[in-house]
Amino acid sequence: MATDSADKEHIQRVVRNYVEGMVFADEALLRQAFHPACRIIGHYVGALEWLSLDEFIEAIRHEGAAVEGTTPYWKVLVIDITGDAALVKVIDDYVGMQFTDYLSLLKIDHHWLIVNKLYFHHQ
Repeated sequence: MATDSADKEHIQRVVRNYVEGMVFADEALLRQAFHPACRIIGHYVGALEWLSLDEFIEAIRHEGAAVEGTTPYWKVLVIDITGDAALVKVIDDYVGMQFTDYLSLLKIDHHWLIVNKLYFHHQ
């Protein structure tokens, strides 16, 4: 299975959907980016979170959407692809907080999806 620029472009689109889905509390974009059985794991405000996609989306809804016209900030530091598995390290800002995310992606039926998000909340 060859890695090509199309895979990197698709992965970049998944990351954009993820970040914009968070920032604008857009459930449809989040569901496009994540596999339904994914997990979102990290320490948030001192407590361990081990969330399902539905719990993550509910937490995003609770925080609320950014003001229209906001430009989301994210920077992809690493995209590492081996066959149908990939790891993306991305720094992003969300509601005034900065995170480093390690996104595990799997290519399923020709589509890249986030199957796991491990995050660090910079305080």
